[in-house]
Amino acid sequence: MIIQTSPGGPIEKLLSQINHNSQNISESAIANVAPSNLSLNAESPSLLKYQGASGVDEEMIAQLEKTYGFDKPLWQRFYIMLTKYLKFDFGESFYQDKKIIDLMAEKLPVSLSLGIWSALLVYLISIPLGIRKAVRDGSKFDITTSAIIIFLHAIPSFLFAILLIILFAGGNFFNIFPMRGIVSNNFSDLSFFGKILDYLWHMFLPVLSMIIGGFASLTFFVKNSFIEEINKQYVLSAYAKGLSHKKVLYKHIFRNAMLIIIAGLPAALISILFTSSMLIEVIFSLDGIGRLGYEAALSRDYPLIFASLYIFTLLGLVTNIITDLTYKMVDPRINFDK
Repeated sequence: MIIQTSPGGPIEKLLSQINHNSQNISESAIANVAPSNLSLNAESPSLLKYQGASGVDEEMIAQLEKTYGFDKPLWQRFYIMLTKYLKFDFGESFYQDKKIIDLMAEKLPVSLSLGIWSALLVYLISIPLGIRKAVRDGSKFDITTSAIIIFLHAIPSFLFAILLIILFAGGNFFNIFPMRGIVSNNFSDLSFFGKILDYLWHMFLPVLSMIIGGFASLTFFVKNSFIEEINKQYVLSAYAKGLSHKKVLYKHIFRNAMLIIIAGLPAALISILFTSSMLIEVIFSLDGIGRLGYEAALSRDYPLIFASLYIFTLLGLVTNIITDLTYKMVDPRINFDK
Protein backbone atom coordinates (compact mmCIF):
# COMPACT_ATOMS: atom_id res chain seq x y z
CA MET A 1 0.00 0.00 0.00
CA ILE A 2 2.84 2.38 0.89
CA ILE A 3 4.61 1.69 -2.40
CA GLN A 4 1.52 2.14 -4.54
CA THR A 5 0.36 5.34 -2.84
CA SER A 6 3.77 7.04 -2.89
CA PRO A 7 4.25 9.72 -5.59
CA GLY A 8 6.27 9.14 -8.73
CA GLY A 9 4.47 6.05 -10.04
CA PRO A 10 4.61 4.78 -13.62
CA ILE A 11 1.65 6.88 -14.80
CA GLU A 12 3.13 10.08 -13.39
CA LYS A 13 6.48 9.22 -14.95
CA LEU A 14 4.95 8.64 -18.40
CA LEU A 15 2.71 11.71 -18.16
CA SER A 16 5.70 13.84 -17.26
CA GLN A 17 7.60 12.55 -20.27
CA ILE A 18 4.65 13.17 -22.59
CA ASN A 19 4.00 16.62 -21.16
CA HIS A 20 7.62 17.65 -21.69
CA ASN A 21 7.94 16.04 -25.13
CA SER A 22 10.52 13.57 -23.86
CA GLN A 23 12.68 11.82 -26.42
CA ASN A 24 12.83 8.67 -24.32
CA ILE A 25 9.34 7.38 -25.23
CA SER A 26 9.28 5.44 -28.45
CA GLU A 27 6.37 5.91 -30.85
CA SER A 28 5.42 2.27 -30.44
CA ALA A 29 5.28 2.56 -26.63
CA ILE A 30 2.96 5.56 -26.84
CA ALA A 31 0.82 3.84 -29.49
CA ASN A 32 0.41 0.75 -27.29
CA VAL A 33 -0.65 2.81 -24.28
CA ALA A 34 -2.88 5.38 -25.99
CA PRO A 35 -3.02 5.14 -29.80
CA SER A 36 -5.09 8.22 -30.43
CA ASN A 37 -5.33 10.11 -27.16
CA LEU A 38 -2.29 12.34 -27.07
CA SER A 39 -4.34 15.51 -27.15
CA LEU A 40 -3.79 18.13 -24.47
CA ASN A 41 -6.48 19.68 -22.32
CA ALA A 42 -5.60 22.42 -19.91
CA GLU A 43 -8.87 21.91 -18.03
CA SER A 44 -8.21 18.24 -17.18
CA PRO A 45 -9.31 17.48 -13.58
CA SER A 46 -6.73 14.66 -13.38
CA LEU A 47 -4.22 17.32 -12.44
CA LEU A 48 -5.41 16.81 -8.87
CA LYS A 49 -4.68 13.06 -9.01
CA TYR A 50 -1.33 12.85 -10.82
CA GLN A 51 1.64 15.14 -10.83
CA GLY A 52 2.63 16.11 -14.36
CA ALA A 53 -0.91 15.63 -15.68
CA SER A 54 -1.38 19.30 -16.47
CA GLY A 55 -2.68 19.69 -20.00
CA VAL A 56 -3.07 15.96 -20.73
CA ASP A 57 -6.45 14.76 -21.97
CA GLU A 58 -8.48 12.92 -19.33
CA GLU A 59 -9.26 10.11 -21.75
CA MET A 60 -5.54 9.58 -22.17
CA ILE A 61 -5.10 9.27 -18.40
CA ALA A 62 -7.98 6.80 -18.17
CA GLN A 63 -6.35 4.69 -20.88
CA LEU A 64 -3.05 4.77 -18.99
CA GLU A 65 -4.78 3.68 -15.77
CA LYS A 66 -6.39 0.77 -17.59
CA THR A 67 -3.09 -0.24 -19.19
CA TYR A 68 -1.25 -0.35 -15.85
CA GLY A 69 -4.22 -1.83 -13.96
CA PHE A 70 -4.83 1.27 -11.83
CA ASP A 71 -8.47 1.59 -12.93
CA LYS A 72 -9.45 -0.74 -10.06
CA PRO A 73 -9.45 0.10 -6.32
CA LEU A 74 -6.39 -0.79 -4.24
CA TRP A 75 -8.00 -3.72 -2.38
CA GLN A 76 -9.13 -5.29 -5.66
CA ARG A 77 -5.66 -4.96 -7.20
CA PHE A 78 -4.19 -6.60 -4.09
CA TYR A 79 -6.66 -9.51 -4.29
CA ILE A 80 -5.96 -10.05 -8.02
CA MET A 81 -2.22 -9.95 -7.36
CA LEU A 82 -2.44 -12.60 -4.61
CA THR A 83 -4.56 -14.97 -6.72
CA LYS A 84 -2.03 -14.70 -9.55
CA TYR A 85 0.94 -15.16 -7.21
CA LEU A 86 -0.54 -18.40 -5.88
CA LYS A 87 -0.20 -19.70 -9.45
CA PHE A 88 3.28 -18.12 -9.78
CA ASP A 89 1.96 -15.71 -12.38
CA PHE A 90 3.96 -12.54 -11.69
CA GLY A 91 3.03 -10.67 -14.85
CA GLU A 92 5.39 -8.47 -16.85
CA SER A 93 7.70 -5.62 -15.91
CA PHE A 94 6.35 -2.14 -16.64
CA TYR A 95 9.55 -0.98 -18.30
CA GLN A 96 11.58 -3.98 -19.47
CA ASP A 97 8.85 -5.65 -21.55
CA LYS A 98 9.68 -9.10 -20.14
CA LYS A 99 7.97 -11.54 -17.83
CA ILE A 100 9.04 -11.10 -14.21
CA ILE A 101 9.91 -14.78 -13.80
CA ASP A 102 12.17 -14.63 -16.88
CA LEU A 103 13.88 -11.48 -15.62
CA MET A 104 14.58 -12.98 -12.21
CA ALA A 105 15.78 -16.29 -13.68
CA GLU A 106 18.14 -14.31 -15.90
CA LYS A 107 19.61 -12.33 -12.97
CA LEU A 108 19.57 -15.07 -10.32
CA PRO A 109 22.88 -16.82 -11.24
CA VAL A 110 24.89 -13.66 -10.49
CA SER A 111 23.33 -13.20 -7.03
CA LEU A 112 23.68 -16.91 -6.30
CA SER A 113 27.37 -16.75 -7.20
CA LEU A 114 27.94 -13.87 -4.81
CA GLY A 115 25.77 -15.34 -2.06
CA ILE A 116 27.05 -18.91 -2.15
CA TRP A 117 30.73 -17.94 -2.22
CA SER A 118 30.24 -15.32 0.52
CA ALA A 119 28.25 -17.64 2.80
CA LEU A 120 30.66 -20.52 2.25
CA LEU A 121 33.75 -18.44 3.08
CA VAL A 122 32.13 -16.75 6.08
CA TYR A 123 31.10 -20.10 7.61
CA LEU A 124 34.40 -21.82 6.77
CA ILE A 125 36.33 -19.08 8.57
CA SER A 126 33.92 -18.08 11.37
CA ILE A 127 33.17 -21.55 12.76
CA PRO A 128 36.80 -22.70 13.27
CA LEU A 129 37.78 -19.20 14.46
CA GLY A 130 34.87 -19.09 16.92
CA ILE A 131 35.77 -22.53 18.31
CA ARG A 132 39.40 -21.47 18.67
CA LYS A 133 38.38 -18.29 20.49
CA ALA A 134 36.09 -20.26 22.82
CA VAL A 135 38.84 -22.73 23.73
CA ARG A 136 41.34 -19.88 24.32
CA ASP A 137 38.85 -17.47 25.89
CA GLY A 138 40.58 -14.46 27.45
CA SER A 139 43.98 -15.14 25.84
CA LYS A 140 45.96 -12.68 23.71
CA PHE A 141 44.77 -14.52 20.60
CA ASP A 142 41.13 -14.05 21.65
CA ILE A 143 41.54 -10.34 22.44
CA THR A 144 43.54 -9.56 19.30
CA THR A 145 41.20 -11.37 16.91
CA SER A 146 38.17 -9.75 18.59
CA ALA A 147 39.64 -6.27 18.03
CA ILE A 148 40.38 -7.03 14.35
CA ILE A 149 36.94 -8.55 13.73
CA ILE A 150 35.10 -5.63 15.36
CA PHE A 151 37.18 -3.13 13.35
CA LEU A 152 36.35 -4.91 10.07
CA HIS A 153 32.69 -5.17 11.06
CA ALA A 154 32.58 -1.39 11.53
CA ILE A 155 33.48 -0.81 7.85
CA PRO A 156 30.37 -0.76 5.60
CA SER A 157 30.65 -3.26 2.74
CA PHE A 158 29.93 -0.65 0.08
CA LEU A 159 32.68 1.63 1.43
CA PHE A 160 35.12 -1.26 1.48
CA ALA A 161 34.11 -2.08 -2.11
CA ILE A 162 34.93 1.48 -3.21
CA LEU A 163 38.30 1.31 -1.43
CA LEU A 164 39.10 -1.98 -3.18
CA ILE A 165 38.26 -0.47 -6.58
CA ILE A 166 40.49 2.54 -5.88
CA LEU A 167 43.35 0.34 -4.73
CA PHE A 168 43.20 -2.70 -7.03
CA ALA A 169 40.84 -2.04 -9.95
CA GLY A 170 42.42 0.72 -11.99
CA GLY A 171 42.06 3.50 -9.47
CA ASN A 172 45.01 5.56 -8.33
CA PHE A 173 47.20 2.60 -7.39
CA PHE A 174 47.07 -0.88 -8.97
CA ASN A 175 45.18 -2.33 -11.92
CA ILE A 176 45.05 -5.99 -10.88
CA PHE A 177 41.34 -6.86 -10.87
CA PRO A 178 38.48 -5.93 -13.22
CA MET A 179 36.24 -3.07 -12.20
CA ARG A 180 32.90 -4.49 -13.40
CA GLY A 181 31.13 -7.57 -14.67
CA ILE A 182 31.19 -11.22 -13.68
CA VAL A 183 33.20 -12.46 -16.70
CA SER A 184 35.33 -10.92 -19.46
CA ASN A 185 34.03 -10.04 -22.92
CA ASN A 186 36.06 -12.87 -24.48
CA PHE A 187 34.81 -15.44 -21.94
CA SER A 188 33.37 -17.76 -24.61
CA ASP A 189 36.76 -17.97 -26.35
CA LEU A 190 38.64 -19.10 -23.24
CA SER A 191 39.53 -22.68 -22.36
CA PHE A 192 37.74 -24.54 -19.56
CA PHE A 193 40.35 -23.66 -16.93
CA GLY A 194 40.65 -20.19 -18.41
CA LYS A 195 36.94 -19.64 -17.84
CA ILE A 196 37.25 -20.75 -14.21
CA LEU A 197 40.19 -18.41 -13.60
CA ASP A 198 38.43 -15.53 -15.35
CA TYR A 199 35.28 -16.07 -13.26
CA LEU A 200 37.26 -16.20 -9.99
CA TRP A 201 39.26 -13.14 -11.07
CA HIS A 202 36.05 -11.14 -11.51
CA MET A 203 34.42 -12.47 -8.33
CA PHE A 204 37.35 -11.81 -6.00
CA LEU A 205 36.71 -8.15 -5.12
CA PRO A 206 32.88 -8.35 -4.86
CA VAL A 207 33.02 -11.44 -2.63
CA LEU A 208 35.78 -9.91 -0.49
CA SER A 209 33.65 -6.77 -0.08
CA MET A 210 30.69 -8.84 1.11
CA ILE A 211 32.51 -11.06 3.59
CA ILE A 212 34.87 -8.53 5.16
CA GLY A 213 32.32 -7.45 7.74
CA GLY A 214 30.40 -10.70 7.90
CA PHE A 215 32.68 -12.53 10.32
CA ALA A 216 31.85 -10.62 13.48
CA SER A 217 28.34 -11.76 14.38
CA LEU A 218 28.84 -15.40 13.37
CA THR A 219 32.28 -15.73 14.99
CA PHE A 220 31.09 -14.34 18.33
CA PHE A 221 27.91 -16.39 18.06
CA VAL A 222 29.95 -19.58 17.63
CA LYS A 223 32.30 -18.59 20.45
CA ASN A 224 29.49 -17.86 22.92
CA SER A 225 27.63 -21.06 21.98
CA PHE A 226 30.72 -23.18 22.62
CA ILE A 227 31.57 -21.40 25.88
CA GLU A 228 28.03 -22.05 27.11
CA GLU A 229 28.31 -25.75 26.25
CA ILE A 230 31.83 -26.08 27.69
CA ASN A 231 30.58 -24.97 31.11
CA LYS A 232 27.80 -27.58 31.26
CA GLN A 233 27.86 -30.66 33.48
CA TYR A 234 27.97 -33.27 30.69
CA VAL A 235 31.35 -31.87 29.55
CA LEU A 236 32.85 -32.37 33.02
CA SER A 237 31.41 -35.89 33.05
CA ALA A 238 32.99 -36.63 29.66
CA TYR A 239 36.39 -35.46 30.88
CA ALA A 240 35.94 -37.52 34.08
CA LYS A 241 35.42 -40.62 31.92
CA GLY A 242 38.86 -40.06 30.42
CA LEU A 243 37.81 -38.80 26.96
CA SER A 244 40.37 -36.71 25.10
CA HIS A 245 39.97 -32.97 24.66
CA LYS A 246 39.36 -33.27 20.89
CA LYS A 247 36.79 -36.01 21.33
CA VAL A 248 34.87 -33.97 23.92
CA LEU A 249 35.09 -30.82 21.82
CA TYR A 250 34.08 -32.20 18.44
CA LYS A 251 31.87 -35.18 19.36
CA HIS A 252 29.87 -33.76 22.25
CA ILE A 253 30.20 -29.97 22.45
CA PHE A 254 30.22 -29.38 18.68
CA ARG A 255 26.90 -31.17 18.04
CA ASN A 256 25.03 -29.29 20.76
CA ALA A 257 26.58 -25.90 20.04
CA MET A 258 25.91 -26.16 16.29
CA LEU A 259 22.14 -26.40 16.87
CA ILE A 260 21.94 -22.69 17.70
CA ILE A 261 24.19 -21.82 14.76
CA ILE A 262 21.99 -23.82 12.37
CA ALA A 263 18.98 -21.90 13.65
CA GLY A 264 20.50 -18.65 12.36
CA LEU A 265 21.48 -20.10 8.98
CA PRO A 266 18.26 -19.24 7.04
CA ALA A 267 18.32 -15.56 7.97
CA ALA A 268 22.04 -15.38 7.22
CA LEU A 269 21.69 -17.00 3.79
CA ILE A 270 18.71 -14.87 2.74
CA SER A 271 20.48 -11.75 3.97
CA ILE A 272 23.68 -12.55 2.09
CA LEU A 273 21.91 -13.66 -1.09
CA PHE A 274 19.39 -10.87 -1.51
CA THR A 275 20.15 -8.00 0.85
CA SER A 276 23.87 -7.57 1.31
CA SER A 277 24.55 -8.02 -2.40
CA MET A 278 22.44 -5.10 -3.61
CA LEU A 279 24.95 -2.26 -3.23
CA ILE A 280 27.84 -4.54 -4.18
CA GLU A 281 26.07 -5.44 -7.44
CA VAL A 282 25.45 -1.75 -8.15
CA ILE A 283 29.05 -0.73 -7.39
CA PHE A 284 30.64 -3.53 -9.45
CA SER A 285 28.00 -3.34 -12.23
CA LEU A 286 26.92 -6.94 -11.65
CA ASP A 287 23.60 -7.75 -13.27
CA GLY A 288 21.99 -9.64 -10.39
CA ILE A 289 18.80 -9.76 -8.34
CA GLY A 290 19.93 -7.05 -5.93
CA ARG A 291 20.58 -4.55 -8.71
CA LEU A 292 17.33 -5.55 -10.41
CA GLY A 293 15.34 -4.79 -7.24
CA TYR A 294 17.22 -1.52 -6.74
CA GLU A 295 16.38 -0.34 -10.27
CA ALA A 296 12.77 -1.51 -9.86
CA ALA A 297 12.39 0.60 -6.72
CA LEU A 298 13.83 3.67 -8.44
CA SER A 299 11.56 3.30 -11.47
CA ARG A 300 8.47 2.27 -9.42
CA ASP A 301 8.21 -0.99 -11.33
CA TYR A 302 5.49 -2.36 -9.04
CA PRO A 303 5.15 -5.89 -10.48
CA LEU A 304 8.89 -6.43 -10.15
CA ILE A 305 9.04 -5.02 -6.61
CA PHE A 306 6.14 -7.15 -5.35
CA ALA A 307 7.30 -10.31 -7.13
CA SER A 308 10.79 -9.94 -5.64
CA LEU A 309 9.35 -9.53 -2.15
CA TYR A 310 7.08 -12.54 -2.62
CA ILE A 311 9.85 -14.82 -3.92
CA PHE A 312 12.37 -13.76 -1.26
CA THR A 313 9.84 -14.36 1.51
CA LEU A 314 8.92 -17.74 0.05
CA LEU A 315 12.59 -18.71 -0.11
CA GLY A 316 12.97 -17.68 3.53
CA LEU A 317 10.08 -19.94 4.57
CA VAL A 318 11.42 -22.89 2.57
CA THR A 319 14.86 -22.38 4.13
CA ASN A 320 13.27 -22.42 7.59
CA ILE A 321 11.69 -25.81 6.81
CA ILE A 322 15.07 -27.12 5.65
CA THR A 323 16.58 -25.81 8.90
CA ASP A 324 14.04 -27.73 10.99
CA LEU A 325 14.87 -30.92 9.08
CA THR A 326 18.59 -30.27 9.60
CA TYR A 327 18.00 -30.11 13.36
CA LYS A 328 16.94 -33.75 13.23
CA MET A 329 20.05 -34.73 11.26
CA VAL A 330 22.42 -32.94 13.67
CA ASP A 331 20.73 -34.17 16.84
CA PRO A 332 18.60 -37.34 16.50
CA ARG A 333 17.20 -36.75 20.01
CA ILE A 334 14.95 -34.01 18.61
CA ASN A 335 11.45 -35.31 17.97
CA PHE A 336 8.99 -32.89 16.37
CA ASP A 337 6.03 -35.19 17.07
CA LYS A 338 6.54 -34.75 20.80
